[in-house]
Amino acid sequence: MIRTILMLTFWGLALPLASIVGVPWTYITRDIRFLYWMAMKGAWAGIRIAGVQVETEGLERLDNSRTYIFMSNHTSNLDPPLLLPLMPQRTSVMVKKELFRYPILGEIMRMGSLVPVDRGNREAGIAAVRASAEIIRQGINMTIYVEGKRSFDGRLLPFKKGPFYLAMECQVLVVPITIAGTHEIMPKKRFRIQPGKVRVTFHPPIEPKDFGSRDALMKHVWETINASLPAQYQGVYQESVESNAT
Repeated sequence: MIRTILMLTFWGLALPLASIVGVPWTYITRDIRFLYWMAMKGAWAGIRIAGVQVETEGLERLDNSRTYIFMSNHTSNLDPPLLLPLMPQRTSVMVKKELFRYPILGEIMRMGSLVPVDRGNREAGIAAVRASAEIIRQGINMTIYVEGKRSFDGRLLPFKKGPFYLAMECQVLVVPITIAGTHEIMPKKRFRIQPGKVRVTFHPPIEPKDFGSRDALMKHVWETINASLPAQYQGVYQESVESNAT
């Protein structure tokens, strides 16, 4: 519990600093890179303060001159602050549309090319996929937690279909990512962080054009992520039956 409090205290102190220094700079220059750098450094420092040790595999497979769609599993609130700082280049993510209603925060997120999404609305989901496609065409990576929500038990849930519509439309490389360990450290609905090790595997990039359909690509990504989970969390592929785009 002490480490959890220290992490949250650090983030609580870092946020005003980012607001005082990074936000005005971003407004003046209209350049998000400095604030993004501050956010990633702060997120990573908090993870280390919490006693989380991170091992990575496969980062050497990535070409910084290419644009990717990163598709990851999701079991813990620690996944975003742990994963995003590992990315070799700036990445966009999908966030709740309600956050864009806050004047300063909303403007910063727009400058950062983040994508608003309403997961309960199919048409809004389709719009989010289209917005993501425009961001990818600008050469910005996209990171998506393809289950659409956190898993309760560490096993993969059926995937949302929207990310695979996006991949087939944009025809950019897809990188499956397996995060293993955050479920034990901070599972869903637990506040306290248990210090421990996390392994993040960046699997070989996949060409969507090598698959005959969106469903075939989705199955391959699911099976790739699943195969690198600890044995007790591995499951059997089930096709998604949801109709929402994201």
